[in-house]
Amino acid sequence: MISQFFVLSLRGDNIVFRDYRGDVPKGSAEIFFRKVKFWQGEEGEEAPPVFKMDGVNYLHVKVGGLLFVATTRVNLSPALVLELLQRIARVTKDYLGILNEDSLRKNFVLVYELLDEMIDFGYPQTTSTEALKSFVFNEPVVIDAARLPSLGPAALFIQGSKRVPGTSVTKSVVANEPGGRKREEVFVDIIEKISVTFNAAGYILTSEIDGTIQMKSYLSGNPEIRVALNEDLSIGRNEYGGGFGGGVGMVILDDCNFHESVRLDDFETDHYLTLVPPDGEFPVMNYRMTQEFKPPFKVFPVIEEAGPFKAEIVLKVRADFPATVTANTVVLRVPLPKTTSRVSFEMEPGAVGQSTDFKEANKTIEWSCRKVWETIGFPEVFRCPTLIANIKKEAGPISMSFTIPMFNASRLAVRYLQVVKKSKSYNPYRWHLSRPIDQSNLLAGDVFIHHLKALIESVRHTEDSEGLGIQTEFQFRAVSASVALNSRDSRSNLSVASSHLQRSSFS
Repeated sequence: MISQFFVLSLRGDNIVFRDYRGDVPKGSAEIFFRKVKFWQGEEGEEAPPVFKMDGVNYLHVKVGGLLFVATTRVNLSPALVLELLQRIARVTKDYLGILNEDSLRKNFVLVYELLDEMIDFGYPQTTSTEALKSFVFNEPVVIDAARLPSLGPAALFIQGSKRVPGTSVTKSVVANEPGGRKREEVFVDIIEKISVTFNAAGYILTSEIDGTIQMKSYLSGNPEIRVALNEDLSIGRNEYGGGFGGGVGMVILDDCNFHESVRLDDFETDHYLTLVPPDGEFPVMNYRMTQEFKPPFKVFPVIEEAGPFKAEIVLKVRADFPATVTANTVVLRVPLPKTTSRVSFEMEPGAVGQSTDFKEANKTIEWSCRKVWETIGFPEVFRCPTLIANIKKEAGPISMSFTIPMFNASRLAVRYLQVVKKSKSYNPYRWHLSRPIDQSNLLAGDVFIHHLKALIESVRHTEDSEGLGIQTEFQFRAVSASVALNSRDSRSNLSVASSHLQRSSFS
């Protein structure tokens, strides 16, 4: 059980506050914010999601540029409370459409009504968007994302900014379109986080992909949906997969789990999932993959002695993806020894759209490149007045963040999406969705920048043989990726984290 729940802005403003048990001081929100803001850890280290102070346990998550916090005096499972906070944020976003400070302030009555139904005397009751519809009666005040003020570079650190109205991330599941209409839509996302480790020679030692297929439905009448995956999909050694001995080019997943609404009657033979989606956003499938793949970037650092108190770092980045795609907002960060006093840079002649900077406060080099669109290397030389022995021990790990729209690492794809409607009057039409870049950073050790772009390629209508209904089939392809790389000089440890998104929508 939790004692308090509150939501803070990044400035420390208390937007939402609920005291369930009265055993924690009322000023806990201010105490928490001061502790998080002035966290006494290593330089640049953020406060952990769970910590204890003065006998009170503080648990928090950061979502949409907001801090969702719970306090308790009892010894609860941290995973349970953190999952509860994530689900509260997700339900709030489902109802409000946009999760930010402005939407919470304009819909505070609805937010408190949701909290009263989700938590009773500190005990969680339900976090199902569909179940809450029967108990929540306030209508949300819709926030137009297109009118949100531009935050410039600060928008990188706030999820939910720079959105386009009418999309799954800015639309409430309970609000209707102007005029009382409701647009029939369903959104499917494939999100992947990839981790890769290289040795000093640049060979892959370990590789892993943790992915999920997310769905958000705005369909009326709870129709049946069929989501078809790769025909050559194999899942571990379980009853649906066929084992690890598949042919070349197969998409082999180690293991997976499905949402409770998913039926797997035809998954073994036809590789499609059948479900009746609940309201709101939910994970259709979670999976893990350890099959080797080609990473989009490789970093090759070389440290040379340039004098008794001077070292030279030659950093080369090789782009290893098709010339038809472009990597955006590429940023490399190289931590240096604390004894470093100054750094000089030398870029390749003719370098365009690149910049370098030395952050003296945390002794870090930043090398930025706005776009990379060719399969070539980009060398960079850094000269640092420091001891060569120190730099080999203390330099690194090198971190790299970038985004690659229309890039797929795991090759898992949605072949088509079918919506079965028990009415011939249902007449959806083909449309194209292409949205600007949606950037959101999760600063919890690594940086993830999510880009989203979708394209519906074809639509066809087929009436079933018995004439009982209409099957509307959509075939689409859309991919997106973001990667964070880490590499240490002597060992060249390189870890990659990426996001790959696929999205389809129809109306």
